Amino acid sequence: MRPTSHAFNRNAHAALADERLQEALNGTPQGMQSRRASAVAQLPEFEALREHGREIKNHVIAHLDLYLLKFEEAVTRQGGHMHWARDAAEARRIVLDICRKAGARHVTKGKSMVTEEIGLTPFLEANGIEAVETDLGEYIIQLRGETPSHIVAPAFHLKKPQIADAFREKHKHLDPERPLTEDRQLLDEARGVLRDKFIKADVGITGANFCVAETGSTLIVTNEGNGDLTQVLPRIHIAVTGMEKLVPTMEDAFTLLRLLARSATGQEFSCYTTVSTGPRRPGDIDGPEEFHVVLLDNGRSALVGSEMQEVLRCIRCGACMNHCPVYGAVGGHAYGWVYPGPIGAALNPGLIGLAEGHALAGASTFCGRCEEVCPMKIPLPGIMRHWREKAWQQQLAPPTQRWGLGLWAWFARRPALYRLASGLGARLLSGLGGRKGRLRWLPMAGGWTSERDFPAPPAGGSFMQQWQAREKRAAPKADGGKV
Repeated sequence: MRPTSHAFNRNAHAALADERLQEALNGTPQGMQSRRASAVAQLPEFEALREHGREIKNHVIAHLDLYLLKFEEAVTRQGGHMHWARDAAEARRIVLDICRKAGARHVTKGKSMVTEEIGLTPFLEANGIEAVETDLGEYIIQLRGETPSHIVAPAFHLKKPQIADAFREKHKHLDPERPLTEDRQLLDEARGVLRDKFIKADVGITGANFCVAETGSTLIVTNEGNGDLTQVLPRIHIAVTGMEKLVPTMEDAFTLLRLLARSATGQEFSCYTTVSTGPRRPGDIDGPEEFHVVLLDNGRSALVGSEMQEVLRCIRCGACMNHCPVYGAVGGHAYGWVYPGPIGAALNPGLIGLAEGHALAGASTFCGRCEEVCPMKIPLPGIMRHWREKAWQQQLAPPTQRWGLGLWAWFARRPALYRLASGLGARLLSGLGGRKGRLRWLPMAGGWTSERDFPAPPAGGSFMQQWQAREKRAAPKADGGKV
């Protein structure tokens, strides 16, 4: 996937003008917010779990080199194969080599944001291998030639008629007059088409929500069971995941699982939690003949030890975007790369480069809701501020923004002049606001005033002037009395 994060402002304007997208977004985040709130309220120890989860991930990041080696040893001990990928190109090559060695022509894929990150599906198809997404949301957007707009609900941006249109266009072998107006009809059709894909698959590719260093296991969570069929039916299972997904023990993994589903979908637990530990053993009735883990760096190791390393605690629940007013207004595609919302604004510049991703750090109101609901307590606004500072230092911010802030800094270093100018400005704007106290237009504030009035400053000058006047009124009289 080629990033377009540098064009976030243009992408956002297009999203705001897209009536179908706005209809799809309307009210949906609020439903996800209420389900999370209900699930959290039913678990009194949720805040203690958050703190424990934070400690687990911080410990792993602090000792990442040791846990990476321990995980490799455990995977090998269980009969699996470990592969290290420095970047997306190397990860794609490793997967293709495994598929070619197996003579694979058909691949099924479970939901995986890391495989989206490396562009695996189109790469395999370009090399003559059919790769079919089996998560319903991922399957829908694959039919439409789109990318996920949400890390938990990939087809978040679509309404039912659009999905029905995609099914009619791609499922030509079915009756063109069949009804596709109900959820169950769409689900049954997808299930029927995918059943044949599961049976034909030579290789199954999944991601991993967690990798357990102690046992060499990978864990995935799904609500459809497609991940199980992807892992168990084909001869070869490949788990492609990021190096930050490591946890020390199975107990640690299940501690984080108690946070994951509640934060993501408002469930106590996902319908399916599947653990894969090596290939099929003698006496097993099913399972793959080969088990491979491809562990991706792709910029993650460069974040370790930096001000942004806390972003590596993310467990991809999507709670931050479900509560973000910016994401709720423009959706995920406006962010221009795999990870949207606040987590994308905090993570993407480290993975695709600051030159490409710096605009995302400005895609925030800094209201703090993302940090408040993050189960791993990631300081997302603080990380975005760090990226803003780096973008400023590298002169990546737009010239008008740099000039404006430079002018403000010049005044701020001269307190007397700053107070004079701000006081005059407050009085001028207060007068322009009239009796209603609102401004319908303001220079350089068209993004605000095009949609709503701007509140004018109250009469009485700047805050400092009003404060000084209040202090003067409250000062003792010369005879010792009070005003």
